[in-house]
Amino acid sequence: MQQTRDALHDFTTRYCDSWQRRTGHAPASQALAGVPSPCIVATQPDEVWWQPQPFTLPATLEAVERALDITLQEALTALYTTQFAGDMTARFEQQELTLLQVWSEEDFLRLQENLIGHLVMKRRLKQTPTLFIAATASEQEIISLCNLTGEIILEQPGTKSRTVLAENLEIFLTNLQPVTGSLADNG
Repeated sequence: MQQTRDALHDFTTRYCDSWQRRTGHAPASQALAGVPSPCIVATQPDEVWWQPQPFTLPATLEAVERALDITLQEALTALYTTQFAGDMTARFEQQELTLLQVWSEEDFLRLQENLIGHLVMKRRLKQTPTLFIAATASEQEIISLCNLTGEIILEQPGTKSRTVLAENLEIFLTNLQPVTGSLADNG
């Protein structure tokens, strides 16, 4: 888990530094304006500026594991329980994406409910359990962690279509490149 936490911290630092260089301020989000979070460092008329903050809840996704009687990859737990932060836009090779993060304690509860719903759908379709970690520009594709192998995959929910992007989450995070242009302006 520590390698994943370190890779997430490294990417987050690169992301925040990129924002600072480009804009002269912390990362900004219009989508999160008005949504309480310990990450908010400034409130502007139509956006909030944020900085990552330490995760203050127990660092576990036990509720998801209990609900589905499943053991989750430790890397996934590390991704979602290392910090509170805004979602971060990035590129992995040619794939633009939004790395999902937990914004607040309330958001963490919502995330767990969504992970449970996703796993229930996968089970109903008799497909390998995956857990989403990033959104793409296409509503038809998401980036997920395969719970059996630990691989990071591009998948189309509801289908068997999947492409392996990285051997594991640490490699994926290490190779992410921050995107702080127009893609980043949506939150």
